Amino acid sequence: MNKPDAGNKLKKQKIQHSDRVKAERRMGWYLAGPAFVVMLLVTLYPILQAFFESLFAFRLTAPDEREFIWFANYITILSDSVWWQGLLVTVLITVITVAVELVLGFALALVMSKALKSLKGILRTAILVPYGIITVVSAYAWFYAFDINSGYVNAWFDWVPGIDSDLNWFAQTGTSLFVIMASEIWKTTPFISLLLLAGLAQVPDELTEAAKVDGATWWEQMRKVVIPNMKAAIMVAVLFRALDAFRIFDNVFIMTNGENNTEVLSLLAYRTSISRLEIGLGSAVSVLLFLCVILISFAAIKIFKVDLAGTRGEKK
Repeated sequence: MNKPDAGNKLKKQKIQHSDRVKAERRMGWYLAGPAFVVMLLVTLYPILQAFFESLFAFRLTAPDEREFIWFANYITILSDSVWWQGLLVTVLITVITVAVELVLGFALALVMSKALKSLKGILRTAILVPYGIITVVSAYAWFYAFDINSGYVNAWFDWVPGIDSDLNWFAQTGTSLFVIMASEIWKTTPFISLLLLAGLAQVPDELTEAAKVDGATWWEQMRKVVIPNMKAAIMVAVLFRALDAFRIFDNVFIMTNGENNTEVLSLLAYRTSISRLEIGLGSAVSVLLFLCVILISFAAIKIFKVDLAGTRGEKK
């Protein structure tokens, strides 16, 4: 075969491959398009409405005194230490819980992937039990477990240094945040483990076997073979959990109600809009919270730099 024929054949294959990719993308839009449009319409209106309300000085108790003030609400919020304290607490909870859940979830995923076939169904069902419990119920269970009057934690763990029958977990910032984050980790780690288990299933066995033959240790196999090949699953797990953790509300509301410097941004928005009936300020807090969520999504995608086309074996 001469060079022109080989070049034409290669060019034809690229065109066919490109056409197939375009056809798959078009089919994907046909299938997901209607749901995407509905979700966009459902979510876009509240976002735009909140932004519109944030431009007004508006109390629900005095609807006739509504005044257009442009971005004054945002200036008021960003110049208030309460916002920055809430942002700090929210970021702290998000970073610690997601990091711990990622490690524990990966360990659980490894256990489930290595378990016998007869035990895999039982393990997955047992691990999913905490995630299936309603968040409010879970928060109350943890609250009553650590409560100084009705709790049993102090009695069971009084042998641990620093824990005794007089310890009030919800009287200090550090211990309050510990219980809040522990309850979050306990409930949502199963979600992370299932996502990572799906990622482990995408790692070819040939690669791990080749690494073993080359004399790689278990840690080297994880670091150089397994984790790089499941980067997309890790990104999805971290992104979903980070967005969910950043909007934490139930656990904080039930356990501390924001006392002892444990107020998060979602609770701040609730207090401003519902308790104080400051619709303008509350809407501004909600919009800023939404912008933070968008920033987290953008940062996660940029940090992981996952090429989804490459993970499917396609070329750009």
